[in-house]
Parts: sequence; C-alpha cells; structure tokens
Amino acid sequence: MADPGLDEEKRTDLVSRLMRARRAVRDAKRSADHEAEAAAHKAVEEVKRALGERGPVWWDDGSADLNRHMAKNTTYADWYANIGRSRPGGS
Repeated sequence: MADPGLDEEKRTDLVSRLMRARRAVRDAKRSADHEAEAAAHKAVEEVKRALGERGPVWWDDGSADLNRHMAKNTTYADWYANIGRSRPGGS
C-alpha cells in the first residue's frame, strides 16, 4: 500500500515510473540482459521506497511493524492457524 500522504500528482508519477521499471525488468529478462535487469530491479526498488511500499513505515499508530514477518511468528499466529484450516490445501 502506498503512503496515503502522497499527493495525487506525485503518486501518479511514481506509479507510472514503477510500471515502466517493471516493464524494463520483463524486457531485460526476455533478452537475457543481466545488467539491464539489475538496473531495472534497482529502479523498481527505488520507486517502491518512494511510494512507501518498502523501507521505513509511514504510519504512526503505535502498533508493531510486522512487515516481513511470517504470520505464524506474530501476534496473529492463532488467527493464521485458523484460516489455514479453512482453505483448500491448508494445514
């Protein structure tokens, strides 16, 4: 989720840049250009950080930042265990 504090013009520009960078990743993979692919991945990372999707959290609600944690290793472990049983193929 992008930082809702971004103004619409800035967010629109960043999303456009993100889509160009993702297309560049695709194109570099198709042509097996490893240098171009690395540069495109770097561009994706930079834009995602600018959007607030990666890097320091932009919210300040006092809750723990559980990004990049497996649900089973958080305070949501019981909830996650219950939904896992209700999904096809869940355990």
